Amino acid sequence: MGVEERRQQLIGVALDLFSRRSPDEVSIDEIATAAGISRPLVYHYFPGKLSLYEAALKRASEDLASRFAEPHEGPLGARLLRVMGRFFDFVDEHGPGFSALMRGGPAVSVGEPPSMSHVSATNALIDSVRQAAYDQILSHLGVAEASPRLELAVRSWISLVESTALIWLDGRRIPRAELEIQLVHDFAALAAVSAAYDEDMAALLRAMVKEEPADGPFAELVGRLIALGS
Repeated sequence: MGVEERRQQLIGVALDLFSRRSPDEVSIDEIATAAGISRPLVYHYFPGKLSLYEAALKRASEDLASRFAEPHEGPLGARLLRVMGRFFDFVDEHGPGFSALMRGGPAVSVGEPPSMSHVSATNALIDSVRQAAYDQILSHLGVAEASPRLELAVRSWISLVESTALIWLDGRRIPRAELEIQLVHDFAALAAVSAAYDEDMAALLRAMVKEEPADGPFAELVGRLIALGS
């Protein structure tokens, strides 16, 4: 293999192993065996497990960010539900790796002391995922520049999605499909609360629900809320 091809192979192998187990449980020897090369050859391409882990995190963050991309077709509620499906596909497939990424990476548990540059790089990866999600949501709302209340609502929702996924990974005690629809409902609820305080948000909320079908996620939320009072 060429140098870059071998590097990409090692990143893929490491990402697969880190996705199934905590990175501190994965050794360089195991990565070498899975890649079909010797341990010294791994070090030829990466100076240590930390650098290989950082490269795997970068690929994972790019993959995760891409899960928020969605064609601007159909009702918003259905679009968000598809996004949540792809997001939880990633979470389901890369449990330990997702936890490590969202918690800042296990820099202290990969056999090497963390450096400020590593912490900064990891934080930048996390921020890139959050920003990609934020930009996608604004695009679906047809908003070029968010008002303060809209920014608060969207960023709060993204944080809620992250924390919900992390909690879900600890035992998967709530059916995944229920969480996906609940998070779509949470988005509508956050927008509705903001709309109660701001006319611009109220106009945006009206536009959001105008094209929603009677059997869509937002309509389901309204039905559930009405049922609570009966």
